[in-house]
Amino acid sequence: MKLSALILLLAISLTACQEETTPPPMDNPQPEQSATESTPDSVLRHAVFFAFQDEATDEQITEVQQAFSNLPNEIEEIRGYEWGTNNSPENLNKGFTHAFFLTFHSEADRDAYLPHPAHQAFGQKLGPVLKDVFVVDYWARED
Repeated sequence: MKLSALILLLAISLTACQEETTPPPMDNPQPEQSATESTPDSVLRHAVFFAFQDEATDEQITEVQQAFSNLPNEIEEIRGYEWGTNNSPENLNKGFTHAFFLTFHSEADRDAYLPHPAHQAFGQKLGPVLKDVFVVDYWARED
């Protein structure tokens, strides 16, 4: 059952990552760029947040973190990677404790990462301890 839930979550995440949405108008609009290619001053960020099951041990969570941290060694399309754990005093994390940020140079690179066998294998390791996942992809901007 847990494996089915993980596969469903990954499928939803994959589908959500492929949908294009139009951002709301901004007070200071920027020149438009292609939805599939980056510009020299922009990168595509893939932000992933995990909430782990209450029964997950520290050792299991560390194994997940280490497996995620190894993905840039296995998937060449990942151009940057960082991670950390929540330490906000605001208590607004809604159970999400771990944040992972991957950088891609294009949507094509991100789209190659999602079904990559190493990413799929990581999902198998994550599944037994995952309570919830939250994913946001965005083109980084500096206004």
